[in-house]
Amino acid sequence: MSMSHILVVDDEPDIRTLVKEILEDESYSVAVAENGAAARGALRDRRPDLVLLDIWMPDVDGITLLKEWSEDDGLPCPVIMMSGHGTVETAVEATRFGAYDFLEKPLSLAKLLLTVERALEVDKLQQENLGLRRHVQHVVEPVGKSPVIQRLREQVKRVARHDSWVLITGQAGTGRETFARYLHSQSSRRDGLFVDMGVSAIARGNSARELFGSEKDDRIQYGALEQARGGTLFLDEVADMDLEAQAQLLGALDTGSFLRIGGADPVEIDVRIIAATKRDLELEVQEGRFREDLFYHLNVVPLNIPPLREHPEDVPDLLSFYIDHFVLHEKLPYRRFSVGAQNFLRNYTWPGNVRELKNMVQRLLILGAGEEIAQDEVELAVTGRGESMLADVGGMFSLDQPLRQAREQFEKMYLEYQLQKHGGNVSKTAAEAEMERTHLYRKLKLLGIEIKDKK
Repeated sequence: MSMSHILVVDDEPDIRTLVKEILEDESYSVAVAENGAAARGALRDRRPDLVLLDIWMPDVDGITLLKEWSEDDGLPCPVIMMSGHGTVETAVEATRFGAYDFLEKPLSLAKLLLTVERALEVDKLQQENLGLRRHVQHVVEPVGKSPVIQRLREQVKRVARHDSWVLITGQAGTGRETFARYLHSQSSRRDGLFVDMGVSAIARGNSARELFGSEKDDRIQYGALEQARGGTLFLDEVADMDLEAQAQLLGALDTGSFLRIGGADPVEIDVRIIAATKRDLELEVQEGRFREDLFYHLNVVPLNIPPLREHPEDVPDLLSFYIDHFVLHEKLPYRRFSVGAQNFLRNYTWPGNVRELKNMVQRLLILGAGEEIAQDEVELAVTGRGESMLADVGGMFSLDQPLRQAREQFEKMYLEYQLQKHGGNVSKTAAEAEMERTHLYRKLKLLGIEIKDKK
């Protein structure tokens, strides 16, 4: 796994050299730039994990560079400003454009190292919390004592020792991402990022841009391959990747480098790829929807996750795990499944696999009452899954209505539940729903949800 890469931008040669040597002594990889033009070139060559940026330089000042980098998708990494003539106004302006911190010259070496370390830690947590725009998922060992799950766990541990690509197959909801994250956590790349790229969620034709990034003038958008540098890139539902992006990915894997869209300089690959799909990729190859050569590249180590109905003895452990999960992380009331309910669920076919079980546990904890979950309550929860009426927080949710009306009804129930869960706190509700507060206020007003009494 590669070490953190830091770019030092300063027009004073002595400071550049000193900071470079200090950081390299701490096992960081360091590049230097003497002015703004060189800094732009360094960002084009390689995405840094952190930038130390001087404010006063001969060609372009650091604040201008910071503003330039913060446009569009925001700063590519934490930026720590440095200056021997800084003012409060300058520090405020740097913070406004996203600078992580402001260091005064002459530099305190102890403070420099501490600030760098903290900035890298915070950035890693923020990236994982977004999951590159998805919420953080705590890495857990896949749950289950059945022989098939025990064998899979051991297989993952063996595979993790090597840097080979992995293809994970299995039905929707079986836990492909859980096994991918577990594999990453057991590998030598565990300190790097786990970047989750859901291919099916990307607009058709945009897969290449999301993978490889783009360049236009001095603006660079880093793709998933660079964001995951030193770590693991998880390509979920890889069968949905368009053929053009497949060809470009194959070329990158063959050569060990790639070009950003619009770029001219190759970027080296330093990432482990784990691909996942619920489809039969060999059939996709036969029908011309997936490249055969890319399939063999990705299928170095195949892992197949069985459906839950093939290891029903794990159901009680999964029920206990998700009860504890929702009680701890969502503050839902604790309830336990009766013996009869557990026996019933062990014999249930679980068409939605582990995801269906998880959702059922959450629903029963939200809607149910009493410490024990009885068999009749469980039967009602699972046997009604294919009917036209679904139980939810707001009572009964009908599927027999226009899409717009159904969407509004669901949004109303969802937001009322989130407000209730967070005690009427709009800021926490907005964070949970991943919405801007102003947008949330407009949505609540539009749906007729009163928040005055909940504060």
